[in-house]
Amino acid sequence: MRAALAQASLIRHRARTLLAVLGVAVAAAMLLDMVMLATGMRESFRELLLSKGFDIRLAPKGTLPFDTDATIPGVSAITTVLRTNPDIREISPVLGGSIHIGVGANDVSAAVLGIDPTVQGDYEFLSGRDVTTADALVANEYLLKKLGARFGDTLNVAAGYDPQTRTYSGQRRLVLTGKVRFIYGATDQPGSVVRRETLEALGGGERRDRASLFMVRLRKGANPDSVRNWIETKIPNVSAISVATALAKVDQRLSYFRQLAFILGAVSLFVGFLLVTTLVTVSVNERSGEIAVMRAIGVSRAHVVQQIVLEGVAISVVGAVIGLGLGLLTGRYLNAILSAFPGLPMAIDFFLFQPRAAWSALGLLIVSGIAAGIYPAWRAASLPIADSLRREAIA
Repeated sequence: MRAALAQASLIRHRARTLLAVLGVAVAAAMLLDMVMLATGMRESFRELLLSKGFDIRLAPKGTLPFDTDATIPGVSAITTVLRTNPDIREISPVLGGSIHIGVGANDVSAAVLGIDPTVQGDYEFLSGRDVTTADALVANEYLLKKLGARFGDTLNVAAGYDPQTRTYSGQRRLVLTGKVRFIYGATDQPGSVVRRETLEALGGGERRDRASLFMVRLRKGANPDSVRNWIETKIPNVSAISVATALAKVDQRLSYFRQLAFILGAVSLFVGFLLVTTLVTVSVNERSGEIAVMRAIGVSRAHVVQQIVLEGVAISVVGAVIGLGLGLLTGRYLNAILSAFPGLPMAIDFFLFQPRAAWSALGLLIVSGIAAGIYPAWRAASLPIADSLRREAIA
């Protein structure tokens, strides 16, 4: 009975109900997008760190991986120390740098990683042959397009280039053998991979037995924080960064996004509350005589309140469902724009849908719709019956 009366009231004013539902849908879409923005980058970054199963990363003391050009000396000695810990299963030292490749009269610059292909977590191999030999080089699609090269081509690779004299330093001829996709690289960043000993040879004595980063994979069940503390005690010239530590640093750097998302989310929730409150209040004022008649024939105050609150709930629920679809569409569009920023890893998502967080946010919107209808409904049900009927008769 209550639901039928609430439905009849909403249908009676179709245009107003439709506008209110659309308003709530927009507020719900904005709220959902802000929730996805507040939690999406952090969750996306966490999945990125765990994508290859490495639990700890070692960087030069006081830095984050590849934040600077600093390197860690004594790779062999550090590897020996790390292998004494039974919780450490695999170790992948990575040396970063830049190379110059001569293409006709032009010079193509690219980032390069020196790795051991048997244990690496920096790229996904797509086609061709990996860097199984010292003269092999693999590249991402962006670099391949800039070079206009094919698998099997021999490239003149150098560690340095002087534009004044147009001379190269640390030159070596390498064979292009495959195509890769970098997990942490941007789509518009030319990147390549060689064996670590090859990159050391290109850089000369200054790069010998050095690494920019160590990636450490633990045995199943090991405590990353305990191993991290052990590493920093045994190897004082490195910063050991677990996934939890990295996420804490990311939270600090993304605090602006989280604050902005919280403010805009609160605004959207408040807008939804005001929309439902306004509609219910207008509806109640127009139906004061009708409500008085219902009270006069014995309809209880609670019954009236429940009917009016149901109207607010119906608007909120329908608006929230529409807003869910609208929010996913706008989130995908905004994510495509933000993900195109230069230098961002292609795997990072700004707007990531997480069902639990999304439904919690939309649930808050529905609760606000219920709260918005309670006060005007109770006020209408509490009006004096005789005065209301007299005013309605005079009107």
